[in-house]
Amino acid sequence: GRLAPALGTPERLRYRYWLHYAEGSAMPPLLLKLVFDKIESTPMPFFVKPIAKAISGKVKASFILPQITTHLDFMEAELGKSLWFAGEEFTGADIQMSFPLEAAAARGGLDASRPRLMAWLSRIHARPAYQQALAKGGPFTLG
Repeated sequence: GRLAPALGTPERLRYRYWLHYAEGSAMPPLLLKLVFDKIESTPMPFFVKPIAKAISGKVKASFILPQITTHLDFMEAELGKSLWFAGEEFTGADIQMSFPLEAAAARGGLDASRPRLMAWLSRIHARPAYQQALAKGGPFTLG
């Protein structure tokens, strides 16, 4: 199909890898960050809040944020190999990777320090199909 590289090619292997990486590897630490951020902002008794914030902060600092950094660094390096995640052509893997990277840009540490990822996100946003989806469904926010 139009959104998948030909069978038996290296691009097809990368395509399958990134299809599963998006939800199986990239999203879990981003979801954990969201949950632990919510713990810190959830109303609770005054005497519990400092304990909850301290625990949440430790978990984020010692596990969640380093994991997000590792994933973002890996993705940044991988985009040094090709324009899109599975090669030089846009594929379904890029569609699948768009949500974790949108989430990372909104609240997970993706910023200008990773220029390849930011350029990739700009290319996604510039695609006519992306623009049409926003026109039909309206803008979305993750922050």
